[in-house]
Amino acid sequence: MCHPLLQEVPGFRTWRKHPALAYKDHVMVASTSHFVLHSGSTKRPARMWLPALALLLVAGLLYTQASLPARSFQLDLEKDCFLKDGVPFRYISGSIHYARVPRPAWRDRLLKMYMSGLSAVQVYIPWNYHEPLPGVYDFAGNRDVEAFLDLTAELGLLVILRPGPYICAEWEMGGLPAWLLWKSDIVLRSSDPDYLAAVDSWLHVLLPKIKPRLYQYGGNIISVQVENEYGSYYACDYGYLRHLLAAFRALLGSEVLLFTTDDTRAEDLRCGTLQGLYATVDFGPGSNVTEAFGAQRQVEPKGPLVNSEYYTGWLDYWGEAHASTSSARVAQGLEDMLQLGANVNMYMFHGGTNFAYWSGADFKDQYKPVTTSYDYDAPLSEAGDPTEKLFAIRTVISKFQPLPVGPMPSATAKYAYGWVALQKYADLLDVLDVLCTSGPIHSQFPLTFEAIKQVHGFVVYRTQLPQDVPEPAVLGAPPHTICDRGYVMLQKEYQGTLERDGQTALRVTGRAGDTLDVLLENMGRISFGANISDFKGLLGNLSLDSSPLSNWLIYPLAIDTAVQQGWPHGALPKSSSRGRAGPAFYTGTFETPGIAWDTFVKFPDWGKGQLWINGFNLGRYWPRRGPQQTLFVPGSVLHVGRPNNITVLELEGAPPTPLLLFLDQPVFNRTLSHSTMATE
Repeated sequence: MCHPLLQEVPGFRTWRKHPALAYKDHVMVASTSHFVLHSGSTKRPARMWLPALALLLVAGLLYTQASLPARSFQLDLEKDCFLKDGVPFRYISGSIHYARVPRPAWRDRLLKMYMSGLSAVQVYIPWNYHEPLPGVYDFAGNRDVEAFLDLTAELGLLVILRPGPYICAEWEMGGLPAWLLWKSDIVLRSSDPDYLAAVDSWLHVLLPKIKPRLYQYGGNIISVQVENEYGSYYACDYGYLRHLLAAFRALLGSEVLLFTTDDTRAEDLRCGTLQGLYATVDFGPGSNVTEAFGAQRQVEPKGPLVNSEYYTGWLDYWGEAHASTSSARVAQGLEDMLQLGANVNMYMFHGGTNFAYWSGADFKDQYKPVTTSYDYDAPLSEAGDPTEKLFAIRTVISKFQPLPVGPMPSATAKYAYGWVALQKYADLLDVLDVLCTSGPIHSQFPLTFEAIKQVHGFVVYRTQLPQDVPEPAVLGAPPHTICDRGYVMLQKEYQGTLERDGQTALRVTGRAGDTLDVLLENMGRISFGANISDFKGLLGNLSLDSSPLSNWLIYPLAIDTAVQQGWPHGALPKSSSRGRAGPAFYTGTFETPGIAWDTFVKFPDWGKGQLWINGFNLGRYWPRRGPQQTLFVPGSVLHVGRPNNITVLELEGAPPTPLLLFLDQPVFNRTLSHSTMATE
């Protein structure tokens, strides 16, 4: 917070609140105290002075209204702070992603954030969540971003909006729509004309929804980020940033505060900042606060200090340990920044869940897909429960500003529904007629997901062995051909799995004409770095002892469409499928005891797959790889008074007795050691 009297902090040009100073709101109030009646021998009738008094009151009121500043949120470069309605202002904010929280839970999560002492929330808008196909827009239900923003206003929270077009967020392709890759040579996040045309079309749909909610127009959005951490991207295209700046100004007006966010590295700040966009930085609890804000001062010598992403925890990758950051470290770092008068957004304050196929991936020497849970070790857990970290943060905030009056809302009710038995319905290869009603695509060589316009999920690639293979031959793929996992079946018998940056060859035997099927799974497109043009499927030829295979039938699967329509519940299991390993569907039901509470489902001895309950795609499970062992099931997707339908697509092999276990708490921290033995 900045004040007229300031103390300079050694080491860089920023400021600390002077302890002896206090601010009062600059509000003009009409007063009638100077309109007094003088005593004396001459008495005037009341009717003579009342009209004059009324006239003066009206004049005073008009003067007051004319003098009140218009709603504004601005930079004060002299006092190194924000000005809200002309008054110095500092925000303490937290990130929440509406796309990772079921709509019925929005109010609960936002209220808990408000009661934690936050004055604002920071919100990403994922482009691909709202424009699944070119020119096809979805702002209904869980995607109703306007309803979410209106709810933040109702609860008294300001909003720092991050509409992209790229957002990262460990979200599928960083929020960019996969259909951009239908033009295979497109250069994303650049001045490429095809990319800019798609961006402009999207912004002309989105930003008119945002403008009426800007603070200047009576709303609660105080600032809007342009792009996201662009300095970390290889392109370093200032023309692209200038194009975005012009578009945002044209669609949002000249008064809205636009900003950028980048890492504190000098190179990132060089490529990610632009005149006309206020530059902010991001860093976590382990950073030297003085040095980090010193980096911001290199590009913004004047103005408020802002950490737009102060990391309260970290994300999880499949196959690595569950990330955690101590409450004490997070709280101390927050206090250090607030003592400097800095504005802070905590990323994340509530992480939520990567339902369906929305989890992204990183590429750090190898492909690293993100888990379904986005718990992030955040102050509010994946299920929205206050944690020890939240209360430590709340205590720090109370030292700098009053907390809202009232108790913190309690954790949501959980229920352990117990064991649920499933039965095998069918092998995936036996129901291709249901999952690919349009039939296969014929191609001499494999086509990518993008080439056949499949965005998420799964595609079957089918061919035949060209000759007898009496002795084991190597079925293999060149590097970076399997994107991301290929489940191999020969004559419908499961042979094993090929994996990106993992096993890329299997040994098979068979006869000429035997059917070879490879089910390709998209595990999430890369969301950060230079590799976000992350094509999926078979990106090249499979070969048999170095001889390329050809003449493929390609089946793009619409599994979600079928499941949402009630399939396969009500149909008889296919008897020919019993006992076979490999990709298969399992079904079951359970009932709630009169009320639908949140729960967590565990997969004892299952391999890897996808779970739907009542047609809602809860995401990927992978207990063999870990660390995540349970999937969060919001109570809002469950039925009361009628059966809840479970559909599981198991990709590698279910246990002999297929059971699921519903618990009242999650299991995050189980992973595989180098000996492949599971440990807790």
